[in-house]
This record gives sequence, structure tokens and C-alpha cells, in this order.
Amino acid sequence: MSDHQTPIIELKDVEVVFTTRAGSGLFHKNRITAVNKVNLKLMPGETIGIVGESGCGKSTTANIMCGLQQATSGTVMFKGRDVTHRTANERMEIGRVVSVVFQDPATALNARMRVIDQLIDPLAVHKIGNKAERDKRAHELIRMVGLPSSALDALPGQLSGGQRQRVAIARALSLNPDAIIADEPTSALDVSVRAQILNLLSDLKKSLGLSMVFISHDIQTVRYVSDTIIVMNHGTIVEHGEARQVLTNPQDDYTKTLLGAAPSLLHPTAEECRPIA
Repeated sequence: MSDHQTPIIELKDVEVVFTTRAGSGLFHKNRITAVNKVNLKLMPGETIGIVGESGCGKSTTANIMCGLQQATSGTVMFKGRDVTHRTANERMEIGRVVSVVFQDPATALNARMRVIDQLIDPLAVHKIGNKAERDKRAHELIRMVGLPSSALDALPGQLSGGQRQRVAIARALSLNPDAIIADEPTSALDVSVRAQILNLLSDLKKSLGLSMVFISHDIQTVRYVSDTIIVMNHGTIVEHGEARQVLTNPQDDYTKTLLGAAPSLLHPTAEECRPIA
């Protein structure tokens, strides 16, 4: 695990600009700034909640953090090392330390592969263990996410949405990562199972000492899991602070608007804002 003084990931003045063609002319291009001068650090054991409406830049920021997206400008640090222009080896190293849980488990999992094969696959790619050790790890992982071992022989289509998301979380844990980036991990699920998945992620964070980046458009969801909350609007961080402080004393009008959509959050109790230990 990481040195507790060194951020697992740090973004310094990171920008991401997408260029789109507009109109019929060859030279008519629109430049869209998806992420604008973002600075943040993910420390060992910390959970950061990134909240904002669709298109605010939160998912693009997450993709930079896990190496799926290149920054147009700025610096990306990984455990104190500059990986802005990362090599294939650095990308693989980041992939071992930072795992991603995507929004929709139906598309994140391979519909034609049994669950056990999907859990073993990251271990095989990174050449970890022999067949018996990988099988043992798959059984361990499925237990950790609260599914019976019989789920290992299932195809994703034979499982419910909540069960599929548990499999996706198990796969994200397969390499013993230092951090998990969870991008809207409950928004594709029925309301009745959302709380179960949030509780699972919280429990795993505590028991494994994980860092986590939790992305959501719903500030109500973010408050349950986060030590630190970042509010993004139009690619820019408009508020960044300790969860309790952001929820009880928001400084930015946009944050106040998000909280106003959920009036019970304007004055949450200390217990409700309690960071996860």
C-alpha cells in the first residue's frame, strides 16, 4: 500500500479540450473544454465525492485519474511520479493500483463469459498466480461482495442488476488495488438495491483500507460515502472541502442549488455527515 504522505493520484491544473467539427467547412471546429484547470489529490484511505450535473466534467476527470483519458494540458502525478504522458507500462501499473466500477454493469461485463472467468481475467493479464491460486482468489472475491459461490458459474444475464454490479465490484478488487473509482455505480440500479451497493462499497473501503473516488449527480448519495466533496460545474471545480463543511456551509451558489434540490440536506446532522472511518 501507499506511503500515507504521498497522494495516490494528483492532478495539477489539468485541462481536457475536445475538438468537434461544426458545419460543412473543413476548418470549422468547436473546442469544448470538458475539464478546466482542475487540481485535486487522492490520499491513501480517503474517499472523494465528485458531484455535478451531466456534462459537468466529473466523469472525464475520473477517466484522467485512472489513465483512460489523456490531459490536454496540466500534470498528472501517480504516487509522486509524473505520468502525464504515460507509457504502456505505466498505464498497466496504474491499472493495478486504481480500478474502476462503471455505471452500468450490463455493459461493463462480458455477456458471454462466466463470472469466474471475468474475475480471473485481470489476474491472468497481469500474470498473477497459477490456475489454482486464481480460482481461490475468485471464490474469495465473490464472498467479499456478498454473493454465493454458485454465482461464479453464472453468465451476467442470469444475474439481477444488483448482483451484476457486485460482480463488477469484485472484479475491480481482483488485483488488490489501492483505490477504486466508482462512476455513478448505483444510478442504473433499482432504488431498492442502491443502498445495498453503497453499504457494500463503504464496508469494503473500511475493511480493505481503500481510497475511493465516488462520482454522482446526486449530492444525497455522495454525502453517505465521502470524506471530501468536490462540486463541479462546466468543467470547473466550484467547491472543494470536507464533506461536513460543504453540506452545512456551502460557499458557491451552484452548490446551494444542488442542496436546495434536497432540502433535508441543508442542515444535516453531525451523524449524517460523519466521514467513513
